[in-house]
Amino acid sequence: MTKVCHFSSAHAPNDTRIFHKQCASLAKAGYDVTFVVKAKDAQSVGESVEKGAKVVQVPVDSSSRLKRMLFGAKAVYQKALEEDADIYEFHDPELLPYGLKLAKKGKKVIFDSHEDYPTQIMEKEWIPAFLRRIISGVYKSYETHVVRQLDAVLFPCTKNGVDIFAGRAKRTVIISNAVMLEEMLSPEECTAQKDGKTVCCTGSLTYQRGITHLIRAADLAGVKLILAGKYSSDSYQRELEAMPEYRCVEYLGYLGRQELAQVYARSSAGMSTILNVGQYASLDNFPTKVYEYMAAGLPVVVSDYPFMRRSVQEDGFGVTVDPADVQAIAKAIQTVLGDADAAKQMGENGRRAVLNKYNWGIEQEKLFALYAELAKEKGLA
Repeated sequence: MTKVCHFSSAHAPNDTRIFHKQCASLAKAGYDVTFVVKAKDAQSVGESVEKGAKVVQVPVDSSSRLKRMLFGAKAVYQKALEEDADIYEFHDPELLPYGLKLAKKGKKVIFDSHEDYPTQIMEKEWIPAFLRRIISGVYKSYETHVVRQLDAVLFPCTKNGVDIFAGRAKRTVIISNAVMLEEMLSPEECTAQKDGKTVCCTGSLTYQRGITHLIRAADLAGVKLILAGKYSSDSYQRELEAMPEYRCVEYLGYLGRQELAQVYARSSAGMSTILNVGQYASLDNFPTKVYEYMAAGLPVVVSDYPFMRRSVQEDGFGVTVDPADVQAIAKAIQTVLGDADAAKQMGENGRRAVLNKYNWGIEQEKLFALYAELAKEKGLA
């Protein structure tokens, strides 16, 4: 049996893309899978078996980014090395040096680059502005040096139709953050709790993801806005709570998968009005939460970027809007909620699109093909 080890020093043990999709699917397909990850808390340190995969939670000091990146990454790598797996897949840029070490030990190694990190570095507020371009360039140069020596890179999508690792990696496999069909709400669950006056936004709650503008727009539209997820910082949360428009918000914090399903059941539209910063406008992909909204039968209001515009026009599951225009967002919300029949049709169109082309069942076949190819190269199949 081919032994596989995923490892991460920055993600959570229950991360959807890593654990619930990749690790669980590989285990179900017959691989011996271990996920080595920073511990959720001190009480969680140790081993467990979930969905057929072994989860090893390692104590990592996350009191600062620097400590996590310098010491946490090494701790996770050392535990992963103990697994002596045939194929390793890592999920954080700070683990690039350790991916290279594994490759030099003769292991098959995959880097799952969840984001376009050179671009995203340019938007990191905790990095002094005058250093961002330098750090971005240095990082991209080092990333290229490493991935050329790895066996494959995973990335969620192309950017403006281009593989950003073309010419840098031996092979790139595009695996999107599409939803798992088994977690879709039934049509009855999708409509049972709606009042026609509530919209939602889930995931990372940051200024760049349009949360400030969205709160103002929801208040202007006269609707309740459910927010679920983590704010980028305590100071940003306090800034939002001080806004008079925050009165329209119901903030639920970070929620588990079943709790999120209940949020979608209560909502009449899903919002994803990410601002035009960093990588977002050029990605040929929706944020994960948009696929979740569609699977739940929600009409969506999304940023008017090329891929999103084409997809919405093609499948008719929502509307696009200028994410920096508060009045336009408010009008879009009112338009969607003001026509129940049209909203229902958009929701049905979104579910149909998920069933036909935006689901994990399709994406996992690409993952299986890559792993089978690597196992064959290693003489294991």
